[in-house]
Amino acid sequence: MVEEHPAEATRCGFVALIGAPNAGKSTLINALVRSKVSIVSHKVQTTRMPVRGIVIEGASQLIFVDTPGIFAPKRRLDRAMVTSAWAGAQDADLTGLLVDARKGLDEEAEAIVRKLAEMPRRKFLVLNKVDVTDKPGLLALATALNERLRFEATFMVSALTGDGIDDMRSWLAGQVPTGPWLYPEDQISDAPMRLLAAEITREKLFQRLHQELPYQSTVETEAWEEKKDGSVRIEQTIYVERDSQKKIVIGKGGQTLKAIGADARKEISGIVEAPVHLFLFVKVREGWGDDPERYRELGLEFPREK
Repeated sequence: MVEEHPAEATRCGFVALIGAPNAGKSTLINALVRSKVSIVSHKVQTTRMPVRGIVIEGASQLIFVDTPGIFAPKRRLDRAMVTSAWAGAQDADLTGLLVDARKGLDEEAEAIVRKLAEMPRRKFLVLNKVDVTDKPGLLALATALNERLRFEATFMVSALTGDGIDDMRSWLAGQVPTGPWLYPEDQISDAPMRLLAAEITREKLFQRLHQELPYQSTVETEAWEEKKDGSVRIEQTIYVERDSQKKIVIGKGGQTLKAIGADARKEISGIVEAPVHLFLFVKVREGWGDDPERYRELGLEFPREK
């Protein structure tokens, strides 16, 4: 438990990771925490709210803030996500710029670097996907980025294979401020389990339908009941914006929805360490992207202007 460590011997701090969509932030968070705490999808902009992954490294508690990918916002939801990303970076003890090493210093990365330069927080650089990038290109990219911004450290990692993750976690453990831990030793996220379960189902939804379904769709856990036999009964609703999207999610004879449910049930069961009975429903909720209540549920500020 937390009390076993004298306060003066412990460290604790918030670490934010920012970058362009699909740079690999969610995969990196999961690798750092050694557990699934954030949604991973090939579809861009799937992380909507900062999700804190928590890990103990020696006497240090690291609280990772996963942020939505930073991109040029076009709609109200887009702007809320980008605002949330920069707020997460502003409030953290350390901010890591994550760059897809294959894409290099493209227009999106350049824009983030320019804004990051205005922030006084301590910064470090993470070049991701080094397993599929040639070494000369990596070194040139690291040099170019460090010339533009003063980073305290540079890490070359593969969030997918785990290369370089241990070194990064160890360095961060020595950089966060001294102080007591903020969370229990066995807690890996501050996201409620109901919310995490909904995110897992949303991930499975995107994996099945990433080309046919817009990312505005959302999943909400409507009921969560722990049964006497130790199993968990969960009811979730998948909300889409049009009836045509509802038909896509359900699929012919309900087969698509059944497959999504099977994938989600298996992963949720592994996290709650109990048998799960998952019931999925699909409903049309027109204009949910303009509903302030939906933004609050996602942990986002509601932009007043469209």
